[in-house]
Amino acid sequence: MRIFFAGGGTGGHLYPGLAIARALVRLDPTARPFFVGAHRGIERTVLPDAGFPFELLDLHPLYRSRVWENWRTARGLASAWRGIGRLAAAERPRMVVGTGGYAAGAVLAWAAAHGVPLALQEQNSVAGLTVRGFSRWARAVYLGFPEAAATLHANGRRVAMDTGNPIEPPPTPRPDRAAARARWGFPERGGLVLLVFGGSQGARPINAAVAAWIARGLPDDVHVIWGTGRAQFDAYAGHESARVRVRPYLAPIADAYAASDLALARAGAMTTAELCAWGVPMVLVPLPTAAADHQTANARALDAAGAAVHLPQGQLDDSRLDDLVRALAADPARLDALARAAVSRARPDAAEAIARHLLTLAGRRAPG
Repeated sequence: MRIFFAGGGTGGHLYPGLAIARALVRLDPTARPFFVGAHRGIERTVLPDAGFPFELLDLHPLYRSRVWENWRTARGLASAWRGIGRLAAAERPRMVVGTGGYAAGAVLAWAAAHGVPLALQEQNSVAGLTVRGFSRWARAVYLGFPEAAATLHANGRRVAMDTGNPIEPPPTPRPDRAAARARWGFPERGGLVLLVFGGSQGARPINAAVAAWIARGLPDDVHVIWGTGRAQFDAYAGHESARVRVRPYLAPIADAYAASDLALARAGAMTTAELCAWGVPMVLVPLPTAAADHQTANARALDAAGAAVHLPQGQLDDSRLDDLVRALAADPARLDALARAAVSRARPDAAEAIARHLLTLAGRRAPG
């Protein structure tokens, strides 16, 4: 049973598809996911090691600020259409699963035009252009945030399912927090461990504020695990100390989640889904230039749910960070309330739930 997965450009669109595909294969070994992505997206470096067959096409986004370059988008769409046709001629897919981003549009359009059932997964609290546009033809739209339903086409709202975002769930049983702290060289009990990260590339405003905060002197009994991003590591590596661990990239990040009492991070959908699953309270600093400002919508939704503190990037500096961390460290009841609200939003089994529903749509029975 061949299923096309379309989505990429960024990890936020690609990794959900990979999580669903792995869950599908675990549930039904006859399922054969096939990924279609863009030459210029992150999939060119991730998919070769992901364990699934794939094809990369000459796909481009809409160039909204450089409209004169949209000839690339049109040319790429025409060549991609032919490429998708060749892939389908070899073996017609039973279904197409789109996870958003410009890399998904051509494949979803081909599926809609050829009567191939399609399903969508939307990561953010505001549906992206691709998911909004194709939700009218979808058999199911799996939502990372229930708030996204209001931004879909009317037909998409009828078939929307609040599944949460597909992530790698925390292990069972959970790692022991005292042991996790010890592995980082921190005291096993007491104080507060703050996790700081901004994705694989890091977040310059967050890094700058954290560096200035450390330079002025950390609050007593506060320890920091800081993922700077590979490109920025050399600039901040010198801040390593007995109470600060500086890493270019946190992999596996589970070791950091297990040790942390609070996180300072961007408000990407997959980041927040993982933090909710681990029950880590969040201070979220949305990327203000994210498409349609979707990270701000994510942060506001989690703040309103009591699972996070929304801190706009324009308000972030070492003084504001110091005040906020001191206030939270001195208020265990609020930290606990944030953690409980985060867990209430968590859907650690989302990938399996989505995979089971996809098998049902495809006429297969999932075990159990």
